[in-house]
Amino acid sequence: MQCIQITKPGGLDQLKLCEASSRAPQAGELQVRVHASSLNFHDYLVAAGLLPVGEGRIPMSDGAGEVVAVGEGVSDFAVGDRVMSCFFPNWQEGEATLEGLLGVPGDHEDGFASQSVTMSAKGFSPMPRHMSFAEAATLPCAALTAWRALVEETNLRSGDWVLVQGTGGVSIFALQIAKHLGCKVIATSSSEAKLEKLRALGADEVINYREEPEWGRLASEMTGGVSLVVEVGGPGTVTQSVRALRIGGTISMIGVLTGISGDVPLAEFFQRNAVMSGITVGSHLHQANMVKAFEEWELKPVLDRSFELAQLGDAFRYQESGQHFGKIVLNLN
Repeated sequence: MQCIQITKPGGLDQLKLCEASSRAPQAGELQVRVHASSLNFHDYLVAAGLLPVGEGRIPMSDGAGEVVAVGEGVSDFAVGDRVMSCFFPNWQEGEATLEGLLGVPGDHEDGFASQSVTMSAKGFSPMPRHMSFAEAATLPCAALTAWRALVEETNLRSGDWVLVQGTGGVSIFALQIAKHLGCKVIATSSSEAKLEKLRALGADEVINYREEPEWGRLASEMTGGVSLVVEVGGPGTVTQSVRALRIGGTISMIGVLTGISGDVPLAEFFQRNAVMSGITVGSHLHQANMVKAFEEWELKPVLDRSFELAQLGDAFRYQESGQHFGKIVLNLN
């Protein structure tokens, strides 16, 4: 089988295409023929050497494929099942714990930039029946993060306003989920072409944040205050996110694209009686809930471009450019 390994000193030029042997499953494990993966910001940090990992680590947290062998004691899966990965294999249900947040594929353990993987059966769930492998491979990180923010952690009601930032995977999934919940969506981008695409997906209002640096105040004026901000920017955007909120609104802190620390307008935050909730993907149970809903809604991910396994470095450079709209997919067939 072919796989990608990270070699020292790290960086996108140090992603090496290798030949390796697949491994038969031991007790409690599955062997899966991987058909597709997808790119997340977390994967970029690993591949670019910004999150150090061991020499020879196989990257990529997300994957979808077909079970080809089942280890002793596994009863939930059978050969031929179509499955997708879980970002946190050890977080089955309940609240997050340190133990549950360990074992991330592509970071703590080898991941899905490999044509075959053998892992604990806890690291997989059934994929939505109506999706292709490429579509399902976009769900375990980005879609589940958006799902947890909008459904598991927030009591949104039909008609509530949700603000999404940009056109990456989490933001677009959040837009799609919000519309299925009956919410209204206001979306931001610096690209007029992307703003038109967001409108076509169902965004009720859009703002060009480059032309409107005080976009938070404008969003509040346009909506009367939003119930939820899906915050992916971090310190560079959180001030405007606070200003967009209604009284009692929530910020789901998901991403740190603009840095890992910064100022928060605390007086405005507590005057709004606001809540800020840190969201790191979700549990196995959250994923099962999401899959059920996506099947009922027949929701389809928005796919941008597809790259071959050997082109993983080019795929990350494309992600780095910010040109994409939706998810970038890695084809392993």
